[in-house]
Amino acid sequence: MTSFTRADQPVAEYLREITHSLTQLTPFDGYFELAKNYVNVVRATKPSSERMFLLAQPCICIVPQGAKSVALTQGDMGFMENESTMVIYSAEVPINVAITHASAEAPYFCMMIPLHSKKLSELIVKVFPNGVPKVAKTQGVHVGNSDPAIIKSAARILSLIEEQENSELLVPLAIDEILIRLLKSPVGPSLVQIGIADSHSEKVAKAITWLKQHYAEPVRMEELAKIAGMSVSSFHTHFKAITSMSPLQYQKTVRLQQARSLMRSKMMDVSSASLEVGYASTSQFSREYARAFGVPPSKDVGRDAFR
Repeated sequence: MTSFTRADQPVAEYLREITHSLTQLTPFDGYFELAKNYVNVVRATKPSSERMFLLAQPCICIVPQGAKSVALTQGDMGFMENESTMVIYSAEVPINVAITHASAEAPYFCMMIPLHSKKLSELIVKVFPNGVPKVAKTQGVHVGNSDPAIIKSAARILSLIEEQENSELLVPLAIDEILIRLLKSPVGPSLVQIGIADSHSEKVAKAITWLKQHYAEPVRMEELAKIAGMSVSSFHTHFKAITSMSPLQYQKTVRLQQARSLMRSKMMDVSSASLEVGYASTSQFSREYARAFGVPPSKDVGRDAFR
């Protein structure tokens, strides 16, 4: 766990402010874009009936009320996101999540502030005028205690959105404040990697983008390493450090997630779905699908993801 807070400062008051604002801004369950490119929110009034598999984008996650469990890989013990934690995703990481605490009286809220490489690169020059700090190991996920200053800024952002007046001018400034505080924190050196061209994170991101776009195609490690501009051994090491899985495991995860979406939303049969996402063997697909999701693929055809 990466700690990036001063634990002696209370955050409960700011979390209550965030919860109050989100209650006003999100009138029903679902996903909301409260400020384009700056603030996204998920609201739920009941726990998950099953684990959901997602591709986490680089962002700051704040859960002011409710809770969810997050695991990075199959069998991973994972961690909890709740009012006492703040999670930073510094790469596109496959995760599986389950909302564990939510009700109509006390909905689950997750406030997400995207981390954009262009904005970070602008701030890095100001925060580190004498050169960026070195990082021993690049990670894709950082879990720590809620930082009072950042939580306070997040509450102020939502107040600005509620007020509406000049929010398009003021919200970006408040976001900058949060990013500067993060860059100056112990987690800063890892975030720096997002905004630096030719960093390990930026190189791995190129390979991740390729895998997402060509998940159904056969892949050779040498080709992926070339796309990333790294040696095969260096690429494999840094890819696993950032995503907690090998490139081939990452591709398999994306394939299975896509197949699940095809069978649920488009009523595609098991054989067609397996071929669509790049499996040559339907039996192998079925085995890996059941291992990943806990049910055979035939049970998911046409199934409501929220049932």
